[in-house]
Amino acid sequence: MFEILITNDDGYEAQGILELKKALLELNNVRVTIVAPSTEKSACAHSLTLTKPLRFIKVDDDFFKLDDATPSDCVYLALHALFKKTPDLVISGINHGGNLGEDITYSGTCGAAMEGALQGIKSIAFSQFYKNNSLNELGFDLARDVVKDIVKKVLLNDIVLAKRQFLNVNIPAVSKSAFKGYKVVPVGRRKYATDASVNRNPRGIEYYWIGNARLDFIQTDYESDLSEINNAYATITPIKLDLTAHESIRDLKAHFDRL
Repeated sequence: MFEILITNDDGYEAQGILELKKALLELNNVRVTIVAPSTEKSACAHSLTLTKPLRFIKVDDDFFKLDDATPSDCVYLALHALFKKTPDLVISGINHGGNLGEDITYSGTCGAAMEGALQGIKSIAFSQFYKNNSLNELGFDLARDVVKDIVKKVLLNDIVLAKRQFLNVNIPAVSKSAFKGYKVVPVGRRKYATDASVNRNPRGIEYYWIGNARLDFIQTDYESDLSEINNAYATITPIKLDLTAHESIRDLKAHFDRL
């Protein structure tokens, strides 16, 4: 029996995590445990809650919400409190929206997969990219097929994940009939700004609302997750936790050796 822990950053009631559970239970010899945040925690990255206690609240059999927790909290505490044996796989998602390019550094979805990888467990982040109203129009039918295909390969070791790495998978906003398949690609490069909406509350106090992100990306001479998600491919990117800029170490070391 394969034990799979799943979580997300959209909250325990999000359709994506329910669709993820549905897809996984269609596989043979699989048991699923859900531990998800009680509220949406998008863009919380790989954060842990260190300033207040956290509490498991049972929703159903093998289904818990963790009160006001982050996705990384959910993985961390589930492994500590709910499992006598380490699960075979940690899956985060299915996120409502893509996690592409350098946005993965913000992503709570990827943060949960990162926590799984840090704990030595095979981990995957799944995200459903959408355009306009495509999520409502298309749903998660294609995403469920992609989940089953990739998870089966990982569980059976057809896909071998290196230590301290996880897979970041993004599903395109197309129908099953328009789906072109998979592209294994590096992360792309986004154009970033500091867009925010400014308003005043009824008492005249000014406030800002962050969240007007656009999927603008820097054109490169190589395929990336940002380019291929728009070409009807599901993108697969292996992500490693070593953030060292190894190509810069020699020059920087030479500078300080001269001092």
